[in-house]
Amino acid sequence: MNFLEHILQNLARTPQRVVLEEMCADGRKAATAGELLEQIAAARAFLSAAGLRKGDRLALLAANSIAWAAVDLAAMADGIIVVPLYARQAIGELTVMMRDCQPALVCCGDEELRDAVRAAWPDGPASVLVREVVAAPHEGAVAANAPLSDGDAVTIIYTSGTSGEPKGVVLTAGNVTHMISCTTARLDLLMGARTEPDRVFHYLPFCFAGSWILLLSCLSRSSVLSLSMDLTRLADDLRAAAPEYCLNVPQLLDRIRTAVEAQLASRGGFTYKVFRKARSAWRARQEGSGSGGALWLAVGNALIFPTIRKKLGPNLKALICGSAPLALDTQLFFMMLGIPVLQVYGLTETTAICTMDHPQHVEPGTVGPAIAGVEMKLGEGNEILVRGPNVFPGYWDRPEASAKVLVDGWFHTGDQGEATAAGNWRIIGRLKNLLILSSGHNIAPEPLEEKLAQTIPGAQQVVLFGHGRSYLTALVTGGVQKEKAEAEVARINADLPHYRQIRACHVETLPLTIESGLLTANGKLRRDAIAAHFREAIEAMYGRKSA
Repeated sequence: MNFLEHILQNLARTPQRVVLEEMCADGRKAATAGELLEQIAAARAFLSAAGLRKGDRLALLAANSIAWAAVDLAAMADGIIVVPLYARQAIGELTVMMRDCQPALVCCGDEELRDAVRAAWPDGPASVLVREVVAAPHEGAVAANAPLSDGDAVTIIYTSGTSGEPKGVVLTAGNVTHMISCTTARLDLLMGARTEPDRVFHYLPFCFAGSWILLLSCLSRSSVLSLSMDLTRLADDLRAAAPEYCLNVPQLLDRIRTAVEAQLASRGGFTYKVFRKARSAWRARQEGSGSGGALWLAVGNALIFPTIRKKLGPNLKALICGSAPLALDTQLFFMMLGIPVLQVYGLTETTAICTMDHPQHVEPGTVGPAIAGVEMKLGEGNEILVRGPNVFPGYWDRPEASAKVLVDGWFHTGDQGEATAAGNWRIIGRLKNLLILSSGHNIAPEPLEEKLAQTIPGAQQVVLFGHGRSYLTALVTGGVQKEKAEAEVARINADLPHYRQIRACHVETLPLTIESGLLTANGKLRRDAIAAHFREAIEAMYGRKSA
């Protein structure tokens, strides 16, 4: 049985059970399994009437919603290949992707998006609204699902495009079926024996591979997935949903940690003293550098940490984190509170996941062991190579690009890593991000960027430069005082070899954003675009004017 058959059977088995809910300003909009099946049936009728058949592409350009899930499942049930796109991405970039995959229909979340697509691509296919698709009239009986073999494509997810044009990653039914078996097994370990549905909170766009896999995993299990519909209410929605786990990106966890510590510092007094003393004692024990501070730690565990944990989420069993490197200090902060952060590593090309932390065996600073059925090894330059049923068959209509990364059955990730004695993996950098100084020294920028972003007060992002240059420089964004940034750089430089020292920094008040084109759709640095945008500032740091 493939993943889609399992999900549809699971929904049909318990039609009265709530499976999805939208967290709206005026209350919650819930859908039972039976109601979701009704929307799926309506969407299938609409797509059939529109003439879509197995193998056609459907562009799904909308924010998360119950209807999004229904359209996605309906299309796959008829063998239609779903192309999920990020609703906040620039319309020009979206048009490039749609022209590449040539969808038979574009399904938009609202009129504004639909009109923008029509204006940018006047000779493109028909465009409709998601709500129209799930409200289509239909007969009570639903046609049999289109037969899906393991090799059949079910989705094309476009990569972030940190440099160059994005490429469409084709994922098959076999890829997804294997991945859902792995995620549900790991969630079983986390949750243990259950009589009630898992309560899960989610705010990341379904168009990202990891987010989509979470949606499918929840629908495969007995879960209630609560969807944040407005990121400005994220903190309130998280508390209201009271989940047992949720998927996160490091940026949010960093912000939560910073906000908690800043709030305690502003209160001062005995509470903050206990927190600082308990934190120091806890860290010392983790590092094995001392056993003192037992009294402070006991008071912190009794009075301070439970209060913070309750405010963050009284039912949290774990926070799941992926998509980018997580600062070790942030992971340790949540562990100190009694909330484990389970890391996941993978790429869209590996159906989102290669490794997952084991809930009972977390090694801080690592991303866990390889998942079942997946092999990982190191290639040239410590590049992580992956082989297994999670690896994609290739990029859409790009055989040469596919051949470059799929060699002798192994997918070349472009990430650098190392395995620990416990069998867990640590990600140490990105090959194509390597800065090669004119001296010949190779430097992975990510560890230094992460460290500076964590320690410079007010820093939002840090980007290093130096490829082909004689030394490193840094761009720091956010509400940062240049003097404090330079002081922190000097402090960190003191412990670094000469070739890794940062000799100059430039401060920009405004952070890098997706809208400015300097971050990818899932928040990663677009290094080439950043270098071009800040060319004059970079050249000034190297003591010369931009040509």
